[in-house]
Formats: sequence, structure tokens, C-alpha cells
Amino acid sequence: MRRRAPYDAALMTTDHIDTADFPHRHLLGIEGLFPNEITYLLDRSEAYVEQNRQADKKKSTLRGRTIINLFFENSTRTRTSFELAGKRLGADVINMSVADSAIKKGETLIDTAMTLNAMHPDVLVVRHPDSGATKLLSEKVNCAVISGGDGSHEHPTQALLDALTIRRRLGDLAGLTVAICGDVMHSRVARSNIHLLNAMGARVRLIAPRTLIPTGIEHLGVEVFYDMAEGLKDCDIVMMLRLQKERMQGNFFPSIREYFHFFGLDYEKLANTKPDALIMHPGPMNRGVEIDSEVADDFGRSVIREQVEMGVAVRMACLEILGLETGDGDMRNL
Repeated sequence: MRRRAPYDAALMTTDHIDTADFPHRHLLGIEGLFPNEITYLLDRSEAYVEQNRQADKKKSTLRGRTIINLFFENSTRTRTSFELAGKRLGADVINMSVADSAIKKGETLIDTAMTLNAMHPDVLVVRHPDSGATKLLSEKVNCAVISGGDGSHEHPTQALLDALTIRRRLGDLAGLTVAICGDVMHSRVARSNIHLLNAMGARVRLIAPRTLIPTGIEHLGVEVFYDMAEGLKDCDIVMMLRLQKERMQGNFFPSIREYFHFFGLDYEKLANTKPDALIMHPGPMNRGVEIDSEVADDFGRSVIREQVEMGVAVRMACLEILGLETGDGDMRNL
């Protein structure tokens, strides 16, 4: 298996950042970012991987800064990851429970923005079930906004942590063939990964039933397959997606058993990939639905646990870069 050369620890430190390398006030998506900006985010994330493996994981980089996690949808992994990232950087982190707040009682998103402005946060991390909600909030608040996923639009930090995981295992993303398989129709993870992988020179394939492939998605520069064996042929990466039943209105496939038979990743289907192809999943996994348990737990090829670890490092880098560039005088826009 190809591996990238290790980073020079003397060059890759967390002591200094140059925000000119990422001239954006917010991180709402991957679409529109240049390859050098993506690389900068990944390099900054790399600096935190080893730090997070040390006994003393905490820094004071964002001491005095306030981060608010505003999640309109439940997400144990993403919210906990951002909370841990903020605390390890020394920030004050507040988790707002939407279920118990005025927002649940009918407060509009704009009213919420006005309320948050009065609290003077430095970074707002938002997850929302509606596409475009994070952009609307970013236009109404004075702080930096990081999208934790909005509707079926994008989930930028997930794509970044996926890219970091791949990069640490295989080297540069350019030239790799990545298959994204499953519920593409409802997946913001798929969209962010498509944008990132295309920007970095990878070849992207989508594999799913016809009912779970958005019309016209080929315009994003991907190849579409409706057969796992054909789509997985000679792939370097297999990225499985969860069936998002909560977003489905109507029947998209006959049964779970039939879906797994044709589109669930098992060793028989995996045999079509390159012998050392990596297995990925953004979580949470539905074992026996989109992925077989043995495949998911294959420690030689599955990097699913590594993805979780990389998530903290990526979110530390994003909070660091955007958290240090807050204030009314800095009106950068993505």
C-alpha cells in the first residue's frame, strides 16, 4: 500500500497560522474552495493529529474565545467532536439544546441570530435540517460560522476529515479513484466529498440504485454506476453511505434485504477493487444494511475508526483558523 512521507514535525506546528492562506470568514461548504486552501486546512489538521495522541492535549490558542454549538439535528459524533476540539484549544464551548430552547417554541432563525449576536460568540457551529440555513445565519451574525451539515447541501468538515484520512494512508489524492456508494440522493457528505475530491484531482464514481442518484449529478464531474461490481472495479477507496430513512419520503428500494444483496459492501463485492483498497464510512453505520460487519471491522483495510480520530484534528484546525480571525473589523466572506 502506498504511504505518504511523514510530515516534518519542525515545519508542521500549531504555534503559528497565516490566515492569508484561508481568506474566508466562514466555512459553509467545500464548493468554491481552491486546492491550495483545502491543502492548507489539511496541513493545519495534520499538526493536531500527534498532539491529540499526547498525554497533554490542551493548548491555549483560543483562550478567551467562545464557541457555540447550535445543533438543530442530533449528531453525537459531529457535536462531540467540535466540543472536544474547542476545549482542547482552550475555548469556552457552549452546547445549545434546541429541543429545550425558544427556537423549538417557534423563534425564527433570524431572531435566533439576533439573540446569538447579543452573546458575542466568536464561532458558531451549526447543523440544520434545511439546506441553506447555515448561509442565512452567516449573513445575520457577526461571528464566524462553520457548517456542521445543512440539509442535503454540504458537510465540509466531514469531507476534510475523509481527505486527511486518505492522505495519511495513500499520499496525495490526485489520481486516486474513489467510489461513493449508497444513498447519494440525501447525502451532504457525498456532495462535499465530490467537490473536494474533484478539486484535488481524484476520480469520483457514484454507485447506487437509480432511485438514490440525483438527476443531473453527472454535471458535478462524476461517473455514475448502478452496479457495484462494475463501479468498484480497480477503485482505491470505497466510501459507503448510510441510508437516511429520516429524509426519505416514499419507497426508494423494495426491502433492506434486497438493498444489502445488491448494494451492501461485503467481501464478494470488495474483490472488484484494488487489493489494498481502503474502506470508509462517515457513520453511524447500519451493519448488515450498507456494510457487512466483517468488512467494517477489517483492521487491515477499514479506516472508519481513523476517520473519527481525524475528525477532532480537522475541527481543531477549522476552529483555530476562523476563531482567531473574528471581530467586526474582519469582514471576510466565503
